[in-house]
Amino acid sequence: MKLSFRWYGKEDKVTLENIRQIPGMCSIVTAVYDVPSGEVWSKESIAELKRQIETAGLRFEVVESIPVHEDIKLGKASRDGFIENYCENIRRAAEAGVKCICYNFMPVFDWTRTETAHVLPDGSTTLAYYQEQVEAVDPMQSEGDLTLPGWDASYSREELKQVVAEYQAMTEEKLWENLEYFLKRIIPVAKKCNVNMAIHEDDPCWSIFGLPRIITNEENLDRFLKIVDETNNGITLCTGSLGCSGHNDVAKMAAKYAAMGRIHFVHMRNVAVLENGFEERAHLSSCGTLDMYAIMKALYDNGFDGYIRPDHGRMIWGETGRPGYGLYDRALGAAYLNGLWEAIEKQ
Repeated sequence: MKLSFRWYGKEDKVTLENIRQIPGMCSIVTAVYDVPSGEVWSKESIAELKRQIETAGLRFEVVESIPVHEDIKLGKASRDGFIENYCENIRRAAEAGVKCICYNFMPVFDWTRTETAHVLPDGSTTLAYYQEQVEAVDPMQSEGDLTLPGWDASYSREELKQVVAEYQAMTEEKLWENLEYFLKRIIPVAKKCNVNMAIHEDDPCWSIFGLPRIITNEENLDRFLKIVDETNNGITLCTGSLGCSGHNDVAKMAAKYAAMGRIHFVHMRNVAVLENGFEERAHLSSCGTLDMYAIMKALYDNGFDGYIRPDHGRMIWGETGRPGYGLYDRALGAAYLNGLWEAIEKQ
């Protein structure tokens, strides 16, 4: 396992110097954040990221994410130009030493939560999703509240309504077709560049607002991997995105896809699955619904040697900052993952 940590660039309150002090930390997960979706990242911006990371004594080997333009997902006539830009970004990242690129194919919303500072019994705050709060929002109503966490703030109210309407008119099969079109053009480039593409599951893993969502469960992951049956076409196993549904056996999926050599990146976080949604919790198994030991052991037993990062953390000890991405609880999570791995290894 290669322990990594997400960093949002020089404006991030969590510094590279902070991250470097976490025992066992080797790699930074980041991206070029000041370029609109669909455009090519400059070589200078990529090189500067690499310089900053390596100066701090860490490695720049994982990009999360190169966003997929909505025209690609919608299958519009303009998609070919955006796909070529995407391929160029793969080439440029590879030139800088990047080995893995995480991305997603979710319509409109990369992730959805209804609260970013839900107070847990211990006084820490966390990200949470409650179904009744989602149902109270209608993105097609001009007077509706369009500010749920995870929504792309670059859309105006009318633009958001338009793109949501386009997706609502699309079937899941059509989204599968558009994903296949995309994969068959980018995976040969990734293979040539020796880069592993790692799709992230939909978060959460069910339809929201009638939008099609397809990277949601074992059956659909099987279908995805068969579209281009190459090692470079793999997944980011996000335990929280899959584990927020009681229908997904995350440990089983970890074993299956690790044995296939198709897990290139892992996001490890724990969630408490509720009747009306879920809450993100501390990484320790007993704090949530997921058996983190079983998932880590499944990865180890089946030869996983890719990148792993502690995913969303709570805000603890008075820390403030980007919800889910503070230093303290993610550092605790990293230490916990290190401990599980060492114990499994020595067992």
